[in-house]
Amino acid sequence: MKKHLFGTAVLLGLSFANAANAQVSDDRWYLTGSAGMNIQDNDRGTRNAPFGTLGLGKFLNENWSLDGELNYQNPNFDDNQDMNWSQYGISLDARRFFNAEGRNWAPYVLMGVGYQRSEEEFLGEGVPATLLQREEGNVAAKVGVGIQSALAGKRAAIRTELAYRADFDDRSVHAGQEDWFGDVLASVGVVIPLGAPAVAAVVAPEVAPTCADRDDDGDGVNNCEDKCPNSVAGQTIGPDGCAVNVSIDLRGVNFNFDKATLRPDAIAILAEATEILKRHPELRVEVAGHTDQCGKDTYNQKLSERRARAVYDYLTSNGIDRSRMVGPMGYGESRPLEDKGQAFPGCKSETNRRTELNVQN
Repeated sequence: MKKHLFGTAVLLGLSFANAANAQVSDDRWYLTGSAGMNIQDNDRGTRNAPFGTLGLGKFLNENWSLDGELNYQNPNFDDNQDMNWSQYGISLDARRFFNAEGRNWAPYVLMGVGYQRSEEEFLGEGVPATLLQREEGNVAAKVGVGIQSALAGKRAAIRTELAYRADFDDRSVHAGQEDWFGDVLASVGVVIPLGAPAVAAVVAPEVAPTCADRDDDGDGVNNCEDKCPNSVAGQTIGPDGCAVNVSIDLRGVNFNFDKATLRPDAIAILAEATEILKRHPELRVEVAGHTDQCGKDTYNQKLSERRARAVYDYLTSNGIDRSRMVGPMGYGESRPLEDKGQAFPGCKSETNRRTELNVQN
């Protein structure tokens, strides 16, 4: 019988191993408890009896768990039920689960080793016979199969199990010369995790970038709205992605006759120009000064340079870096805006007594 039961348990284990690969695993420690029937080896001369277990375990990964388990059973002898036979033990059991996606249960096979201690009462020789007792322990091994419901995220799981335990007890008084016994253990139990379940990190699915997420030419305008997809670095770019010509109008930054001192109305215009340059840090400008046509050319040249210098100094003192400016450049009376060649009123033209910021890029 022992060999027949052992072979049956192995075959059942192999059939479960071929099942499709529920996530029953959890990263918490757990308590186990079960109750069932211990079908005794016929060679023991004892009756079948209920048994119970209590254990502690943990999943090593999603497929393997390891449990330490205590067990107890107290069957009666077939021929004399007044005598006691009881057994308790401890085992270390490894279970291999076969998970399948979308399923909230999984079959498993188990293998274990342990220690079983037996307590037998028997009658000694003599009249009247003396009631004696044997207490000895021995190694045991276990194989089996089972099914467990999902544990991850749950308060408890159900475990149903059928196992075969080989008890290597070769000193049993009632069983004669047997070297070992094979018992079948059929049980139903619970698995109770300890502590709160781990919260799984939610990973957002990767979304392929669209034209709204890309800016291939690096001009700050996404590909969907960029009408000029080949912008050159250093260009001033409009909202459509195309280069725009930026000019800074300093008309009104004029000077009194024969003067290079900024007037209050000119300072207001320069303050606005300064803000434009700050909003467009990529711009480089030439600071140029001009005069009217009155006076000698050499004098007017020097005067235009002083006027350009006045604007240049204003800009640098208000936060515009020198590396962004060319000059100051004086052009004297060589670039009049009006009245060129006329002695009067051209020499009195305030329009020609000006400075300019000429965009260089």
